[in-house]
Amino acid sequence: MENRENFLIKYKHKILTNKNFKKFIGNFPRKKKIIMCHGVFDVVHPGHIRHFMYAKNKAEILLVSLTSDKFINKGNYRPHVPEKLRAFNLAALDIVDYVLIDYNENPIKNIKIIKPDYFAKGFEYNNLKANPKTNKEYQTLNEYGGKIIFTPGDVVYSSSKIIDQQLPDISYEKLITLMDSENINFDDLRNTLKKISKVSVHVIGDTIVDSYTKTIPIGGPVKYPHLSVLNIGKENFIGGASIVAAHLASAGSKVTFTSVVGQDAFSKFVKKNLKKYNVNCNLIIDRSRPTTNKNTIVASNQKILKLDTLDNTPISKEIFNEIENRISKTKSDAVIFSDFRHGIFNKETINSYKKKIPKKTFKVADSQVASRWGNILDFKNFDLITPNEKEARFSLGDQDTSIRPLATELFNKSKCKLLILKLGSKGTITYRKKDWKKVDSFYSIDSLVSNLVDPVGAGDALIAYSTLSMVATKNHAISSILGSIAASIACEKEGNIPIKIREILNKIKYIEEKTI
Repeated sequence: MENRENFLIKYKHKILTNKNFKKFIGNFPRKKKIIMCHGVFDVVHPGHIRHFMYAKNKAEILLVSLTSDKFINKGNYRPHVPEKLRAFNLAALDIVDYVLIDYNENPIKNIKIIKPDYFAKGFEYNNLKANPKTNKEYQTLNEYGGKIIFTPGDVVYSSSKIIDQQLPDISYEKLITLMDSENINFDDLRNTLKKISKVSVHVIGDTIVDSYTKTIPIGGPVKYPHLSVLNIGKENFIGGASIVAAHLASAGSKVTFTSVVGQDAFSKFVKKNLKKYNVNCNLIIDRSRPTTNKNTIVASNQKILKLDTLDNTPISKEIFNEIENRISKTKSDAVIFSDFRHGIFNKETINSYKKKIPKKTFKVADSQVASRWGNILDFKNFDLITPNEKEARFSLGDQDTSIRPLATELFNKSKCKLLILKLGSKGTITYRKKDWKKVDSFYSIDSLVSNLVDPVGAGDALIAYSTLSMVATKNHAISSILGSIAASIACEKEGNIPIKIREILNKIKYIEEKTI
């Protein structure tokens, strides 16, 4: 902790806004010459250092401005390093005098405000006709008497190529930089976990029993095109909306669970397991359908097949009315709609359910897309939604747009207050309403998984702990971080197993020790 804080405090004075820098250096022309470099600087490499060294020889003060996250469109998940950490990385260089985060699409506005004596560009931009953006910069400098300088091109390095070849692991550095910018620390995370036991939650959604059938291959496709395996055992886990309820209850909160199940052994299995976690169950029996079961066949630790037993037809009018009644009569701090499209949720029922939620209740939704046709945009004006990238692309009908503009469009169209978009091994990206705090509208958290075993169910752990944290603290950063930590722990286990507070605390301690 001490080393991290020293790093962030030591170089913070070198990171200025354009107005503060203008006040500091005065109007053009000045006694001390200023040269300005601009770029993304996702990874600072030797090519950048040579660029800075050449620029520094031309003036007394070197100002480096960097493109803010929102305007970077190089690759789907870029930038890899968020803007505040990029700024600190540049400020830590002795050769760099000051750093500026540019919140504009290009450096033109800041050139006009600061009026540097020189603006340094790489040699590859020296053909103004071939580079219209550079030509615009040249014209802007020329208007007040500034000059553009092209650094020698004997060595060229590309941040994109470096990142594509070997993605730097800076997950903890990004996390602690986020915590610093949001003015939270590890004790805030621990204190939040003490508060969530007072939170009550009503979960409404599709019950699933996840099964893992373990096998050993005993024969290949000789006479017939199929694999022969020996069944060595089967293990069942509660899943779907029921595991969300179990995660919440395992955290110590008061949980009510409303769902539809069949009259079979699996429904008894669900009720028995939820009872262990003190979940108040409203299991509505529908004799016309089975309890949803998804049986994954595993051969020598490899998943080779999944057998689903389910009925996706809409629930009856009578069951729909009963669910509505239970939503309206159950008082809680938060309501979670956990939609797997197995009959409870559709376009018509969602709006009706939403109207029955008691006022001032924190509203959360997650609609999963796998073999079903769920759509997260059916859940509009919710306080929190937690789709994954595939679900976001499905809902928007967009398979091509890079992740940040995609998330922006989903955030705007869903009209939610908080969006935590799950990116699998890439972690999460969070969008929040700007009026909460005068800060950036989004930030990313890398995956915090130490040893990947089984990613199935990570989203269920995230939605549970993110919901509890938001209700307890109303702090979106704490909510995103604790949700990400819970998801990482779920990935380090096989099968859906509720995450306990003790496990979260251990993970916090582990991360804290890694950042000292």
